[in-house]
Amino acid sequence: MKQCTQCGKCCINYSDGGLTASQSEIEFWEAFRPHIYQYVKNDELWFDPVTGQQLSICPFLRKEVSKVPDQQKYTCDIYHNRPEDCRFYPVTIDQMIYDECEMLQPRDLNNTKKAQVSLDGLTEDSRPAFS
Repeated sequence: MKQCTQCGKCCINYSDGGLTASQSEIEFWEAFRPHIYQYVKNDELWFDPVTGQQLSICPFLRKEVSKVPDQQKYTCDIYHNRPEDCRFYPVTIDQMIYDECEMLQPRDLNNTKKAQVSLDGLTEDSRPAFS
């Protein structure tokens, strides 16, 4: 398994209503990160603060200029304050396969159980263990 390539597929796939935030995260944003909180509506993420409409993409996802031709690279403006759903991704190899995650290599697809163990090791500091 490769390190994250910042392809943005996870952010793009889940930012239009597929993410949740804990009540404590929302309360923290309200008190200390109003620029994030303004995109919360009825404890759901990412809504236009003016129209109240669900956004189709996370407002904090930024497309960067890649040094590699034909490669997309994205960054997150709220990386250190992003929702737990973002911090915990990816959870399973199946999820990565579905999302066409670029971290996967052919050997990961040939032995998904071993790849899951590798993924759990890579992410043990950033999310609860998958069982």
